[in-house]
Amino acid sequence: MKPTIYDIARIAGVSAATVSKVLNDRGRISDKTKQKVLKIVDELHYRPNVLASAMKGKFTYQIALLIPDIDNPVYVQFLKHIEEAGQQAGFSIVMCSTDNDAEKEAKQVAFMRQKRVDGFIIASKFRNDEVLKELLEDGVPVVLFAFEKPPFSIDIVTVDDYLGGVAAVEHLVSLGHRRIGVIADGSYSSAERVRGYYAALQSAGIAAEEGLVAECQTITLQEAEEAAGRLLGRRDRPSAVFGCNDVMAAGAMRAARKLGLDVPKDLSIVGFDNTDWCSLLFPELTSVAMPLPELGKKVMEVIVNRMERNEPTKQTVRMFPKLVVRGSTGPV
Repeated sequence: MKPTIYDIARIAGVSAATVSKVLNDRGRISDKTKQKVLKIVDELHYRPNVLASAMKGKFTYQIALLIPDIDNPVYVQFLKHIEEAGQQAGFSIVMCSTDNDAEKEAKQVAFMRQKRVDGFIIASKFRNDEVLKELLEDGVPVVLFAFEKPPFSIDIVTVDDYLGGVAAVEHLVSLGHRRIGVIADGSYSSAERVRGYYAALQSAGIAAEEGLVAECQTITLQEAEEAAGRLLGRRDRPSAVFGCNDVMAAGAMRAARKLGLDVPKDLSIVGFDNTDWCSLLFPELTSVAMPLPELGKKVMEVIVNRMERNEPTKQTVRMFPKLVVRGSTGPV
């Protein structure tokens, strides 16, 4: 297996960014460190991806991060942790919002390719299958972040959404809740979280009711509030709601407030993503957290490996989520 700058950095006891600077003769690096790094480079017979370099003329040390919606606070956290990992590896991150629009996805990808970015990290959603197929056929390094897209053969770094859904519902069941509603959208991640919801109910011996799953077409507070309103307006309303992200959970809180329901006395609510919103809401929101620092480091490692090695085998990395309990959930 060909070595990468991460291998060199580990052996030399320096950062990947330092190795990158030595190889490209950039920045202020001591002669002692330079010689140490270059010696390891020679011993490992390290060579950069010549094909990729030839196609682009040179590396730009820029990676495009495509996100579907700048208004969702989780994407600010994605950018923060991916950018930190990128800086450590000597790359800058260029963020582009696509507004969940396939045509805008195509335009952003075309623009970034004109800028000769070295690769793409695509976060959470991507509707334009033709553009994604073209990127892969052209050998452009692409990694999906925090979602999966079957049946594409592609590198993936994500959280285990299914286990996250299980954890959220098991928590509610442990508090005595039996009628648990869900607010979801049409994404693959949301579908996996709902699958975890059904599995947790089955494990607890609770019969699932289709009418307790409310879907949103887009992830906005208004649409989430409307979806929650449909659940809470039922004569046999649920005693708890699981929002498949924090925006959906916040929408449920707004709907509950308008109906005069107390959270968590009358209604318990769990979100997913553990964004900064969780501490701003009242009561503070119980939410499933992704290990974003670790995910950010891993996605940079995977995309750099893809650029350096270009191996045919694709990686799928799923990390474990963790439930963070706050004031929005309580016993029946």
